[in-house]
Parts: sequence; structure tokens; C-alpha cells
Amino acid sequence: MSENTNVKKVGVFKRFTQFLKDSKNELKKVVWPTKKQLINNTIVVIVVMVLAGLFVWLLDTGMGAIVKFLLGFVK
Repeated sequence: MSENTNVKKVGVFKRFTQFLKDSKNELKKVVWPTKKQLINNTIVVIVVMVLAGLFVWLLDTGMGAIVKFLLGFVK
């Protein structure tokens, strides 16, 4: 047997309720961005994703052309 036989086990609903209270308290500490910051960050993310997509597309097209050339499938 374990040595801590006098420890009372807390129920699942009480633990869940405590979790929700703790989460609410933590969310009060969050510094939320302003609308302007949110819009600017969203624009930056979209631009970076478009540039990354273009880079991958160009790399894929270039590598495909090189492979076709090396394999002799050029028209």
C-alpha cells in the first residue's frame, strides 16, 4: 500500500472547474494586440506566404526543367 492513505482524491468535476477558473485568470494577464497591430501582422503573414509559395513554385519549375533536360525529354 502507499504511504499517503490519508490523501483525499479530488473529483474530476472539481478539477475541471478549477482548470476553467485558472484559465480565465491567465487570460486576464494576456496583452492582446490592437486592431492595427493585428491587421499589420496579418498582412505580413499573407505576404510572406505568397513569397514562399512563389519561391517553391520557381524552384519546382526549375528543377523539373533540369530533370527533363538531363533525361532527354526536351521537345
